[in-house]
Amino acid sequence: MQTLLYYIASIIAVICVFSPHEFAHAYAAYKSGDPTAKLMGRMTINPVKHIDPAGFILCAIAGFGWAKPVPVNPSNFHNFKRGMLFTAIAGVAINYIIAFFAYALYALIVYLFNRAVVISSAMIYLQYFTQLVFLLIFTYSLYSVVFNLLPLNPLDGYRVVQSLTREVNPVQRFLRDYGQMILIILIAESFLCNIVARYTPYAEYFNILGYIGWFATEIIGFPIKIAWGWLLRL
Repeated sequence: MQTLLYYIASIIAVICVFSPHEFAHAYAAYKSGDPTAKLMGRMTINPVKHIDPAGFILCAIAGFGWAKPVPVNPSNFHNFKRGMLFTAIAGVAINYIIAFFAYALYALIVYLFNRAVVISSAMIYLQYFTQLVFLLIFTYSLYSVVFNLLPLNPLDGYRVVQSLTREVNPVQRFLRDYGQMILIILIAESFLCNIVARYTPYAEYFNILGYIGWFATEIIGFPIKIAWGWLLRL
């Protein structure tokens, strides 16, 4: 039962992370002068418009995945570099905001259930599910922030590099040409480490995406935990 609830909660969390992320890209591009995403119906929070099946399943299972990239035509930007930067960081910015409020709801639910006088079996499952939904939204949102800021094409971090460097740049060219290959290797390596970790815990030490996930929740998420812990006096 708990396994089923976990996957349902994970699916809900992925939708709550991916849809606003892609909407933010589309909206930022539109405000910067490019109506491409809006004209193609992508300036919406409707998850059907944004979900990539493979990336969706991967994220629901492993915490790392992708949505369908929002179509952007930088030549329409009023200012190329500013428009590119604004559009690139919009998605991760909205994910950090979502993480901020998701953790507040998670902490509040923990607070309320810990003070409940009578707890039935149904209440225990309800507590587990609601806590898990908001904890996963918090976790996946932070994963999205850090993962998407990796400077690898086609992630947002590469767009940031594009906006801050010259067009003719060997580093940018390398990240553009080999970024996707590096990304596939990282994901495959993480899957392999997770499988081997069932037999030996030492495999976790080689999981590069695992370190990225730890950095996301423990370092990037630390100010959020401290802020809400203080505000809610938990």
